[in-house]
Amino acid sequence: MKILFVCTGNTCRSPMAEVILKHKQIDNIEVRSAGIYAMPNAEMSAHAQQVLNEANMTHQHSATQLSMTEIEWADLILTMTTAHKDTIIANCPNAEQKVFTFKEYTSEGSVGNVVDPYGGSKEIYEVTFAELKELVESLVKKLEEN
Repeated sequence: MKILFVCTGNTCRSPMAEVILKHKQIDNIEVRSAGIYAMPNAEMSAHAQQVLNEANMTHQHSATQLSMTEIEWADLILTMTTAHKDTIIANCPNAEQKVFTFKEYTSEGSVGNVVDPYGGSKEIYEVTFAELKELVESLVKKLEEN
């Protein structure tokens, strides 16, 4: 299964989710991340990198702009917000059946968004990291059930 995490700039939420899932080292799961408005090759935010390093999850990351290549590659696209989901579906209606918000997919229809920590304190990134970790746990459980 190929899973694509999507956020705005691909420097905070989606790369953190990607790294957390990759560190689970699950067979037959490939993971990537991209941003709807990413600056290609931008580095991961310093706080995001710091929080991952402190969790012993090292990862080399450079931002990827969401494109048809990523959308077509993915079996499942998990967005951080409903706005991200709506943008993808508006631009690529044939992908609608595989695009969900992360919370919608893991929490049976929850409409909540993963708050963007961009520009915030390290503590805000730690809260986001904890939330993403919990969502990844739920995702793994769901994938194992299917």
